[in-house]
Amino acid sequence: MKKIKILIIGGTGFLGFHLSKFFIKKKYKVFSLSKNNPKSLRYDKNIKYFYGDISKYHSIKFLKKYNFEYIINCSGYVDHKNKIKTFKIHSKGCKNLLKIFTNEKTKSFLHIGSSAEYGKLPSPHKEFKKFNAADIYGRAKTSATTQILKSEIPYIIVRAYQVYGPNQDNNRFLPFVINSCLNDESFPCTTGIQLRDFLYVDDFVKAIYLLIKDKKCTGEIFNLGYGKSTKLKSLIKKINSHIKKGSPKFGSIKMRSAEQKNVFPSIKKIKKFVSWKPKININKGLKKTINFYEMNT
Repeated sequence: MKKIKILIIGGTGFLGFHLSKFFIKKKYKVFSLSKNNPKSLRYDKNIKYFYGDISKYHSIKFLKKYNFEYIINCSGYVDHKNKIKTFKIHSKGCKNLLKIFTNEKTKSFLHIGSSAEYGKLPSPHKEFKKFNAADIYGRAKTSATTQILKSEIPYIIVRAYQVYGPNQDNNRFLPFVINSCLNDESFPCTTGIQLRDFLYVDDFVKAIYLLIKDKKCTGEIFNLGYGKSTKLKSLIKKINSHIKKGSPKFGSIKMRSAEQKNVFPSIKKIKKFVSWKPKININKGLKKTINFYEMNT
C-alpha cells in the first residue's frame, strides 16, 4: 500500500519533531523541511530531511516536484530584537509556500498560527478572523494568516497556545525553569502573576491529526489549547517543589509592556468539529516533562 506523503515545515523543531514521530507511527511517509540539522535527540532515521529557507523562494522551489498531499507549517521563528527577520520569515515564507503548494495535489495545508494574533483581545479567545496583534510575532503570524485566507489552497489554521513537553528548546519558559532547578541555580523571574494556557504536546499532536483527516475542517480556524489558564508563579513553585533544588527570584524581571496578564482560548469549536479534548492535565504533563530533562541533562 502506497504511503501518504506529508511535509512538516519546521520538522526539526519541537512541534515538528513530535508531529513527525506521530505521523510515522500512523504509517505516513514523513518529510521534514528546516534550515538546520536536527539535534541528536530529535533525529529519526524514518524521516526524509530537506533543508532550505522558506523566506527565499529559490531555496525551496525544488519541493514542487514531490506532490505532497499534506503540508503542516509549524515554522516558529521569533526574535523580538530582529523584527525585520521575524516578519520576513513568517510573511514572505508563507507567500512562498502558498506559491509552491497551491495545486490540485495538495489535500490540506495546515498552518500553525499563534494566540499572539489576538493581541489584547480579552480571553477566552474565540476564533475571530479580525486581528489585534500587539507585538512583532503576532503581526508576522497575522500577515501569514491573512495571505492564507485570501488564497485558494485547502487550508486549516490552528492558533496554538503554550504547547510544552519533552525535548523542547532550553530557552523556552518551562525547560528554562526545569533546568535551572535541576542545576540548583538561582534564576530570574517576573512576579509570575501572568496566567497562561499550557497544552501537553501529545494532546496537541493528536488534535492536529484529527483536524487534517477530517474534510469538514478545511477552510476553518481553530484555537488549540487546554482551555484553562494557570498562574506562572504556581507552575514555577510546582517545579521547584518537585525537584527540590534551585531558587526562583520572583520580581527580578519586569513584564513586557505589551504582555497580557491572562491568555487562554475557548476550545469549544475544535471539540465540536472533531470530538477532541485534552487528556493530560498540567500536573501530569509537568511530571512527564521534568522526567525527560532529568534523564537528559
